[in-house]
Amino acid sequence: MSTQNLYNQWSATYDTVENKTRDLEKIACETVLANIAFTRVLELGGGTGKNTSWLAKRAERVLSVDFSDEMQAVARAKVKDSNVEFRLGDVRSEWSFVDSIVDLITCSLILEHVEDLDHIFREARKVLSPGGNFYICELHPYKQYDGSKARFETEDGLQVTECFRHHVSDYTNAALTNGFGIKRMDEWFDGNDRRTTPRLISFLFSKRAALRT
Repeated sequence: MSTQNLYNQWSATYDTVENKTRDLEKIACETVLANIAFTRVLELGGGTGKNTSWLAKRAERVLSVDFSDEMQAVARAKVKDSNVEFRLGDVRSEWSFVDSIVDLITCSLILEHVEDLDHIFREARKVLSPGGNFYICELHPYKQYDGSKARFETEDGLQVTECFRHHVSDYTNAALTNGFGIKRMDEWFDGNDRRTTPRLISFLFSKRAALRT
């Protein structure tokens, strides 16, 4: 089954079943962006709206994009902020779902399903204003090395999505190659216990005025 169809299936239980990765990413997003000013937001992997309303309360406009119509249907039903627009779109293709420049892009828990990180940063650069911020939070590579993947239980058993392993240098090199600087990088631990393997890694990149040569 395709990743898109699996997320459509997952939408029925995504908000109700315990999910440490989902909950920790929400904390990461609100923490990293707490002191960042933004007005126009492109939310990639908006899913069921985990971060959408929080972003909407701080922005003039939020465009929330996901490739799963069923996940987005859940978000549409619960997110009623008037400054939020929902659109279906697949970040692995050209970002034709974006029709205006934004000053913040958020990307939450979707890049493990994307093989080509360079494509993501190339497209992000096209739609982000100079000096604009690009927030990314993903499953930590250490978790991937241990075999962790996005997965969920159904009546038919465990469903595991197709995932690609990305190292920390894959994110940073793709960012630098495509004209982004690194403002901060954080690791996120269950219960904030830094003696354990970090669950998530987050980055805050900013768009440079010119590409590196």
